[in-house]
Amino acid sequence: MCADAAKIAVNNVDVFYREKQALFGINLHIRPHSILSVIGPAGSGLTTLLRSVNRLCELTPGVRTQGEILLDGKSIHAPAVDVTELRRRVGMVFDVPAPLPMSIFDNVAYGPRLNGRGRKGALMELAEKSLRAAALWDDVKDRLREPAMSLSGGQQQRLCIARVLALEPEVILLDRPCSGLDPISTAKIEESLMQLRETLTVVIAPHNVQQAGRISDRVAFMLSGSLIEENTAEVIFTNPADSRTNDYITGRFG
Repeated sequence: MCADAAKIAVNNVDVFYREKQALFGINLHIRPHSILSVIGPAGSGLTTLLRSVNRLCELTPGVRTQGEILLDGKSIHAPAVDVTELRRRVGMVFDVPAPLPMSIFDNVAYGPRLNGRGRKGALMELAEKSLRAAALWDDVKDRLREPAMSLSGGQQQRLCIARVLALEPEVILLDRPCSGLDPISTAKIEESLMQLRETLTVVIAPHNVQQAGRISDRVAFMLSGSLIEENTAEVIFTNPADSRTNDYITGRFG
């Protein structure tokens, strides 16, 4: 794929945690309006790759990144880049939901308020839009003033997705967002992700290979910090180029 057509281009990226190297020469072009699943066993660098795309890795002391990551053709490490704005454009949802200690509505409105979108009518409209996109509106539309912690685990995770969506990102990164959820909650999140790709680019480290097969347009397989191969989901799951990919997706290791 031409780098110019990529929403995100990762070019020969190495990441080090002090002296330990976590990523080795990663080259990956992520298409706009698609779902890319990054799969691999524990220790393969999936989380590091996701956190590199919006520079969250930099919050860990001793991290060093080499290579180039482009968003819409522009380096995310350029001196003029506002890191806060970058993280608004490239939002992230983590594996453990962490609602803020406030109401459901205030959780979603928190980010927009910080960005100066404080008018109540606009915030309510944005909150509804974000909660609908996260497949949560029908569950909470009559409970918006209740504490977010009163929600179930699956609902809390969808609330965290809505909170990111309220910032109107262009890319959403998800690090095993369904790892602790029941099948019904997982299905709802997967449904919302498949709808979101119409307007966003989605990059996910799924909690298992089966989830990658259900939702992905493309799949990247990583092993020990290296990218082994990337292709359409159909090719990866039916005719992978590397035997290690086949061994992983068929459960022979990992």
